[in-house]
Amino acid sequence: MRDVLRSMLAAVLLGLAAASPAAAEEPPAPGQTEQAASKPASAEHAQPPATTPPNPLPPAVTTSHSITLPGRSLNFIAIAGAIRLSDAQSGAPQADIATLAFLLAGADPAKRPVTFVVNGGPGAGSAWLDLGALGPWRLPLNGGPRSPSAPPIAIENADTWLDFTDLVFIDPPGTGYSRILAKGEDAPHRFYSVNGDIEALAVAIRKWLSANKRLESPKFIVGESYGGFRAPKLAHRLQDAEGVGIEGLVLISPVLDFAWFEGGNNPLTFVTRLPSQAAAARGLDGADGRAGLADVEAYATGPYLADLLRGERDPQALARASEKVASLTGLDPALVRQLGGRIDMATFAREKGRANGKVASNYDARVSGFDPAPHAASSDYSDPILDADKTLLASAMADLTANRLGWPIEARYEILNENVNRQWNWDGGRGRAEALGDLKRALAIDPHLRVLVAHGLTDQVTPYFASKLLLDQVPPMGDPDRLRLKVYGGGHMLYFEDKSRAALREDARKLIEGK
Repeated sequence: MRDVLRSMLAAVLLGLAAASPAAAEEPPAPGQTEQAASKPASAEHAQPPATTPPNPLPPAVTTSHSITLPGRSLNFIAIAGAIRLSDAQSGAPQADIATLAFLLAGADPAKRPVTFVVNGGPGAGSAWLDLGALGPWRLPLNGGPRSPSAPPIAIENADTWLDFTDLVFIDPPGTGYSRILAKGEDAPHRFYSVNGDIEALAVAIRKWLSANKRLESPKFIVGESYGGFRAPKLAHRLQDAEGVGIEGLVLISPVLDFAWFEGGNNPLTFVTRLPSQAAAARGLDGADGRAGLADVEAYATGPYLADLLRGERDPQALARASEKVASLTGLDPALVRQLGGRIDMATFAREKGRANGKVASNYDARVSGFDPAPHAASSDYSDPILDADKTLLASAMADLTANRLGWPIEARYEILNENVNRQWNWDGGRGRAEALGDLKRALAIDPHLRVLVAHGLTDQVTPYFASKLLLDQVPPMGDPDRLRLKVYGGGHMLYFEDKSRAALREDARKLIEGK
C-alpha cells in the first residue's frame, strides 16, 4: 500500500533553516505594475521571461475587480507578486515567496483587518484555502469523489472572508510558484525545516505589512493542517523577533503535537481516531454530528483507553476492546479481533468498503473511490479526495494567476510538492514536533489573543478528538471562550462542504470582529 504516513504528512495540509538570519527586500508597492481587470493582460505580461527555478519571479501586478454576491457586491484589488528573501549579511538572494493579496477597495487601512493564510504539507500550496474557502473565487468541490478531468472553473465565492478582512495567501519556498534562489546543494535545507520555515514566513509577513503600510492594521493568521501547526509558532516569532502582534488565529484541521499521531506503541493514536471512524460508520454529518458521538467519546477516553493500557497480555481487555470497536466502526469483527481492537488509519480506509471494491479517503472517511486492486492483500491506490482535488486546484490556480490576475508564470503550480515533504528537517525528530507549547505561550502573553480551532467530523488525518484532548490541557488564562474548538461536518478540508464552509466563515467573522 502507498506509504500512509507520507500521505498523512502531505495534507497535514508545509519550509527555512537559514545559516544566517533571513532578510527581505521590499515587494513592489500596490499599483507599481497595474492593469484593469476588465482588460486583457498587456503584451509585457503576455510573454514573460522564463521564471523556472532558480530564476526570480516577475514584478508584481495589481488588478481591480468586482464580484456580485447574494445581498452584496465587493470591489477589491488583487496583488500578485513575490517577496524576496535575502541573506542578512551578504544581501545575496535566497528565495522568492509568492503571495496573492486581495484588498477591499475604499477601506481604512489602519482599521481594516488583514489575514495571512498558509497551508500545510509540508509542501502544500495556498490554493487549497484560497480557491477552496476564503478567496473571492472558489472552485466548486462539494461532495465527492470528484474527477481530476473536470473543468477547473472557479466561480464567485459567496462565502469569501473578504467582507470582513483583507486576505494575503502565502506560498513558502517549494510550494505554489515560490522558488529557492540560493546556490548550492544545501540551499533547500535552509528553508525546509520547522524553525527555518517559521523564520522565513515571519520575515515575509513583516515585510509585506511594511511595504503595504499595514503595520497599524489588526492582524490575523489562518493555517490549515501543518499550517495550523505553523500558526502559533508564527504568532510567537512575529511578536518576539519581528515586532508584530497578532490578534487572532484560525487553525483548520491542525496538528498540535505530532507525538499524538505517530507510533504503534502510543494508545492515543487509536483513541483519538475512534470517534471519527464511528462518525463515518454512522453516517453522521452537519453541525449536530458530534452530538451523536457522545457515547463514543466517553468510551474512547474511558474503558477503551483503560483496556489499551492493560496491554497485549490481558486477553479479557483485548476481547472487550475488539468487540466494542467492531460494533462502533462496522468493520468485520474477526478482523478487529486480529488487530486487538486497534484500528489504524490505513486499515479503516481499505476495509470500510472492501466488500464493494471501494477505498475510503483518509481525509474524509465518508467519501470512497474505486480500489484498483480490490482482492489484493495491499493496494497502491490514490486517495479519492486528495489526489483528485489537487489536480483541479492546481489547474484553477494557474488559470487564475495567469488569466484573471495577469501574472503568468512559466512553471507549474506546486499544489503538493512531495520533494519538500521528503526533505523536511524536523529539527530533532518529527515525533518531538509540537505547537501546543507555542499556543499556550501566545495566549499567556496576550490576554486579547483569540483562537478558533476548526475540525471536520470524519477526518482521520488530523482527527478532531486529538485537538479536543490537547486543548483540554490549556489553562483558561482569563476568558476560556477565547480558545474555542468547533467541529463541522466533513473531513480534513471541511470547507469543501457548503454548510461547513458557511459556518466556518461565520465563526471566523465573529473572531476577527471581536464578537
